[in-house]
Amino acid sequence: MKRIKKIAIVLSVLYVILVLVSYKFQERLVFFPSKMPLNHTYDFCQSFEEFNLTAEDGAILNAVHVKQDSAKGVVLYFHGNSGNISHLGHVANLISRKGYDAILVDYRTFGKSSGEMSEEALKSDAQLFYNHTLTKYDEDEIILYGRSFGTGVATGLAAENTPKKVVLESPFYSAVALGKHRFPFLPINWLSEFRFPSNEYIQKVACPIYIFHGTADKVIPYEQAEKLYNDIPTSLKKIYTIEGGGHNYLQDSKLFKMGMNEVFE
Repeated sequence: MKRIKKIAIVLSVLYVILVLVSYKFQERLVFFPSKMPLNHTYDFCQSFEEFNLTAEDGAILNAVHVKQDSAKGVVLYFHGNSGNISHLGHVANLISRKGYDAILVDYRTFGKSSGEMSEEALKSDAQLFYNHTLTKYDEDEIILYGRSFGTGVATGLAAENTPKKVVLESPFYSAVALGKHRFPFLPINWLSEFRFPSNEYIQKVACPIYIFHGTADKVIPYEQAEKLYNDIPTSLKKIYTIEGGGHNYLQDSKLFKMGMNEVFE
């Protein structure tokens, strides 16, 4: 009996340590940024302009503006929680083929961007880029596009503004809901400093919303996208369920291509 009690105490202590460590290092559990040298030259095989914006706290935020003549509008694009904009050549090509310009954003600590990471900072940075975009385009020419983690950023931004459309590729219901899925043994609701409640943001989005998600996504379960879709109060919505699609390479499917044609018609 004493041995069982000792084992229980040891396991309890280890669990508390695990929780505390997870809390302290949660940024490393959530984000996997890939840094780039400041002198790196991007190559998008088409006309583009690299630019920086300065956040209120002094963070330097890097982005690329891919341009073309007689564009229909612009796509403000927020990528996932890894990599950086140097990996988005295929995204730039897709958007260009549809006749739109693109502004590809690197979050703070990603690519050439600097600054301290926090949810409030990310939301403020997104609005900063939106305001910058408004200096070059009318608001009814702006499409917000978020992929994976970026769907939380894009949805939150759409809730506070009135873009033309919102595209969500492989979205989560909320960052907390996703955290509970990934780490069911941790008290995520208490631990999480990155909450991104897309399910709440989506209630305030007035423009058309397009969701793309694969049924075999092992990173963000399809059920989260389906639940998010069902929470959209407006009828201006459509979900593209890609059977057998994973978290990556949805762009290879016929349904994704068809959906993109509808989004960018």
